[in-house]
Amino acid sequence: MRTIEDIQEEYEFLEGDERYRLLIELGRELDEMPDALKTDATLVRGCSASVWVYPTEQAGQLHFLADSNAAITKGIVALVISAVQDKPATDIANMDVTGALSPFDLKNQLSSNRTQGIPNMIALVKEHAGRIASGTAETG
Repeated sequence: MRTIEDIQEEYEFLEGDERYRLLIELGRELDEMPDALKTDATLVRGCSASVWVYPTEQAGQLHFLADSNAAITKGIVALVISAVQDKPATDIANMDVTGALSPFDLKNQLSSNRTQGIPNMIALVKEHAGRIASGTAETG
């Protein structure tokens, strides 16, 4: 998966429909999420489309599996995940993910029903990270 910095660099050169195509492309680049993980527990509330996010941990780094049943939404999910992918849980828990996404100006680029679930997605990612960070802090 590309870094958010690489995506931003490309995004800034694009306009309108090209930005949509980039988001769709990002969605296709997400790691495959097994259907067995698409449960009520991994479902992000408040999204117009179905969105699932599942954290895994390897050597103190969080790796998220995510999916959506809508192409543009899946691209937005990929964008959010690119900001936090493979970073330490404590870094993600303390990160300003909204700030990291601000250069993309999604509220003005996309319809409100496409962006309404983004705060919930960010909250879920940060919640997972916070829980894992506090768990590793207790055992470490």
